Amino acid sequence: MIVAAYGLILPQAVLNIPPLGAINIHASILPRWRGAAPIQRALLAGDSKTGISIMRMEAGLDTGPLIQVEETPIDNTDTAQTLHDRLAEMGARLVIEALGRFEQGSIRSTPQSADNVQYAPKIAKSEARIDWARGAAHIWRQIRAFNPSPGATTNLHETEIKIWQAKLAPASAGKGGEILQADADGLLVSCGSGVLLLEQLQKPGGKRLPAVEFLRGFPVVPGEFFVS
Repeated sequence: MIVAAYGLILPQAVLNIPPLGAINIHASILPRWRGAAPIQRALLAGDSKTGISIMRMEAGLDTGPLIQVEETPIDNTDTAQTLHDRLAEMGARLVIEALGRFEQGSIRSTPQSADNVQYAPKIAKSEARIDWARGAAHIWRQIRAFNPSPGATTNLHETEIKIWQAKLAPASAGKGGEILQADADGLLVSCGSGVLLLEQLQKPGGKRLPAVEFLRGFPVVPGEFFVS
């Protein structure tokens, strides 16, 4: 039995059905980020790498012995979407390799380490709300982790705005949420510490737009504030 992206814990009675057991494709370097949202949690934590773990399944939450682990670096441009797509390709390749070893009778597995156990609970929509009192690095990771779902949100002109792309900017900070600049380069916004340049935004009912196009239909003046 092969399990991927299944949201419930299979009982032992089900795992006992296939004669050779069940294997799972998990999108993290186990035992770090066991659970439902390993990709988003790795991005939020600022991890420098993630990967795919192929494991034998047990009744516990992602606790089974490891058959194979492969790592990939997390780049500054990675989002949950780009990591998902890269890890999906890795997982497909690794599970085919594992099945070949099952067929040859050469499969081996290693118990997971008891160190560095970290859980990745489901993402709550409230986590995608931007708190501009937080540091720029935290908000930057938040925007990337919640792209494509549910999207990092904030309010401006009493309108909820989703922010899809940003980068850290070397600029002098003002107050948290203060818009320092709004032009073709993007919206320069002060955070609790540091500054972000917002590059892609979306208003309700609209499309994701580069900042320069967003500003044509949603004028913004420096000195205004995003509201947490």
